[in-house]
Amino acid sequence: MFIDLPGHEAFTSLRERSGALADLGVLVIDVMQGIQNQTVESINILKQHRVPFVVAANKIDLIEGWVPQDTYSFTESFNRQNERTKRLLDERLYEIIGRLAEYGFNAERFDRITDPTKQVMVFPLSAKTGEGLAEFLLYIAGLSQKYLEENLKLEVSGPAKGSILEVKEDRWLGTTVDAIIYDGTLRKGDTIMVVTLTGTKKVKVRGLFKPVLPGQAKGDKRFINIDKAVAAAGVKILAADIEDVVPGSPFSGVGEGVDEKELSEKLYSTVNNVLVKSEKEGVIIKADTLGSAEALLKLFNNENIPVRSVDIGKVTKKDVIEAESVRDKDKYLGVVVAFNVGVTEDARETAKKEEIPIIESNVVYDLVDRYKIWVNEEKEREKRMLEANIQWPAKIKVLSGCCFRVSKPAVFGIEVIGGKIKPGYTLMTEDGKIIGKIKGIQSEGNSIQEAVGGMQVAISMDDVVFGKDVTEDSTLYSYIPLNQIRILTERFGTELNEREKDILKEVNRILLKLKLQV
Repeated sequence: MFIDLPGHEAFTSLRERSGALADLGVLVIDVMQGIQNQTVESINILKQHRVPFVVAANKIDLIEGWVPQDTYSFTESFNRQNERTKRLLDERLYEIIGRLAEYGFNAERFDRITDPTKQVMVFPLSAKTGEGLAEFLLYIAGLSQKYLEENLKLEVSGPAKGSILEVKEDRWLGTTVDAIIYDGTLRKGDTIMVVTLTGTKKVKVRGLFKPVLPGQAKGDKRFINIDKAVAAAGVKILAADIEDVVPGSPFSGVGEGVDEKELSEKLYSTVNNVLVKSEKEGVIIKADTLGSAEALLKLFNNENIPVRSVDIGKVTKKDVIEAESVRDKDKYLGVVVAFNVGVTEDARETAKKEEIPIIESNVVYDLVDRYKIWVNEEKEREKRMLEANIQWPAKIKVLSGCCFRVSKPAVFGIEVIGGKIKPGYTLMTEDGKIIGKIKGIQSEGNSIQEAVGGMQVAISMDDVVFGKDVTEDSTLYSYIPLNQIRILTERFGTELNEREKDILKEVNRILLKLKLQV
């Protein structure tokens, strides 16, 4: 059975916590576009769950010069193309093969494979024309029979076992679940045990449906009513009271000889082991399925990003309030991360009012990147605010014979020995006496906003009388309160050069000495 859906939802919804739902993966890559972000996501999922896979390099009919042939065989069609088109296709394929090597996979075109146990097969094909489908189906059937024989064994006579892919509201049927049956048989009227966020429950199957295939549709009819479904199969299940079933969770038939207590504990452990609720500081994660939640938890843990809770469903006001309580203790963790779920209106309003970020995406791996970008941007914004309010270390010397005005404002020449000064900086003397703020800085008759080490400039100060508060050859420092010295050291330590660090130590000594004298 083929399942076509986003990898994170199927591969990470684990079958009885022992292996992935898929026995063999088909990684579909657009031969014209190569490996994209979503391809990388699927590659990582395949690696994480050790799912054997092949590559379908699709859309070969778009290669320049490709002439579609009336055959399902890639080999036959390829041999009928001109040499330039063949070369262009090979170039595209080896770009993909090269990228796969970056992720640790030794890949090769299927007809050039030397060891199928160590190499990933790449099948050039066109879903539009059908070229390449013959070899693709033949080879994956052979691979399955040869290497996955044990995995493919199943028992169709016992109670059904499967995985819930989605919970849907159908216009005609009401609430239904789309499910995969991977073992046993499910019949209309059977009782199955399903998983909710708060435990397990038994529900009776009222209807089973399979989709109408293309070309078979009659009017608006999209599903065919069936009496039973045998593994392996996809099926739509109609039952009462299934609105709260967890997408991505397992289900099992309940029949004679089944220990219901043991089964309940086993099924619910799939949710219990993934969903997190704690009191520690960490981000709030909301996801659409159990598999998505599990993937996100692993990703954030791998990046050493603390997680406070993981849950399934829409982002609610309660989630935002919880993130707010985290923000009060650690602002960089006061965040809601939402994968492929909606956000309630009151949650959106509360988040906007309380300035709690809700980071949303429908790509699992994108969420970690977006969170990191937000943290970096927030730190950069904080840093700019601090820079605007904290003075940089500076040591200046008043030049001889360079007093241009004695007072109101005093204007005189200085040399910046080290660090930097800006208009608005407060200056102090070598004994810690504050003399006032710099009103303006001029260099060669032009006003400037900053003077750094080595520059000779003129500064103006309103509250200074030259000759009384400041004299020729005197040394002045930027005044930095002791608490701001600590912030400078902790937050900007890597940006201070050695001279500026020495000046900061001098300022610190002056203020500590003054504090002791007081």
